[in-house]
Amino acid sequence: MEEYKDDSLFTLVGRGGVYYQLPGNNSREALTSLIDMLKLPPSLDGAVNRGELLKAVLEREALMTTAVGRGIALPHPRNPLVTETGLQFVAIAFPATPVGWHALDGEPVRTLILIVSASAKQHLHTLSRINYFCQHSDFRALLESRAPKEAITQAITEIEQTWTR
Repeated sequence: MEEYKDDSLFTLVGRGGVYYQLPGNNSREALTSLIDMLKLPPSLDGAVNRGELLKAVLEREALMTTAVGRGIALPHPRNPLVTETGLQFVAIAFPATPVGWHALDGEPVRTLILIVSASAKQHLHTLSRINYFCQHSDFRALLESRAPKEAITQAITEIEQTWTR
């Protein structure tokens, strides 16, 4: 199924990247660092658009924490900033030190998974996939250990092959 391939988490992370040693002592600093590091699609590249992305992510964070527990936060803009599905991306980042993020379970965030989608429907689809992955203890262990990008993307590929289509 072509749609599956185009919006696979493997493809989205391939566009967004995996980042290590993210500076920041709080959620605002960590998000600023991540957005500064991102290799953005052409439609988002440039200082103004990085600023718009940061503003949108911080505005969403101000509404309610995106820390979902188990040391994971899923920051994202409230409204789509890209219009084409081919520009959507997911970036995984590991802060240099755990970051207090007001998670309901009280755990500091050790993994950020930034989601930028082209529509609310696509966002929910991606969020659902990430939730599925985070249910796999082996995948969570890779995140917890800050595994190399290759190991993370290999695990994503293997898990996606088991995804019921």
